[in-house]
This record gives sequence, C-alpha cells and structure tokens, in this order.
Amino acid sequence: MTRARLTYLACALATIVVGLAVARAGHALPTALRDKLGDALWAVMIFWLTGVVAPRGAPWYRGIIAVVACFAVELSQLYHAPGIDALRSTTLGHLVLGNGFDAIDLVAYTIGVIVAVILERVVRYPLATNGRPS
Repeated sequence: MTRARLTYLACALATIVVGLAVARAGHALPTALRDKLGDALWAVMIFWLTGVVAPRGAPWYRGIIAVVACFAVELSQLYHAPGIDALRSTTLGHLVLGNGFDAIDLVAYTIGVIVAVILERVVRYPLATNGRPS
C-alpha cells in the first residue's frame, strides 16, 4: 500500500474514532448538533476513503464522489424491505446505512465534505508564493 493510501486510511480511522466519541460521549452537545456533527464526520470518512481508492484524484473530484456516495446512501433510506431493514437494525448496519431519510442530512454531508476538501488542501498544499499547489 502506498504512503498516500496509508495516510488516507489513517485519516479515515481517526475520523471514525472521533465520530464514535461524538456519538457515545457527546452528551454535552445538543442532540441535534451531535447528530448532524456525526453525519458530517461520516461524510468526511467517506472522503478519506475515496483517497484510499483514488489517492491521485484531485480533492475536489474525490469530494464530488464522496457527496454522491453519501446522497445515495441517504436516498436509499427511503426504500424499506424486511431484509434491508433488518440489516439497518444492527449496529454496523445503522452506522453504515442509517435508518431513516432526513433531507437535512444532505446538508451535513455536503458541509463535512467541503471541510475535508479544504483541510486536505491546506495540509497537503501549503500556501506557495504563487498561490498554487507545488
């Protein structure tokens, strides 16, 4: 595995840890904020995982892929069948697939991915004298 892929995987795992901490110990936060922060962090994790798959992809391109994936999962929550609902009732199924459509989640996903793209650009391409990545 390349260094870039390992870095993206480490970022994804760190995001998972933060997301689980928010979900489990974020009781100091208002419930709505905690839920939306969790959604945004889930989208950030998806963004980092796109880097594992396509480490040479531009951040904006991987960001689009991550948003589309997040939207697809959210829209899939409009579909209900016994098998998929049984999967969603498990802890892992709930974490990956969610359990109920909420249009506001789409906003949280978008914001999370935008923050991740900006974070990567700032960390990966520090400001150069000409303002472009070196």
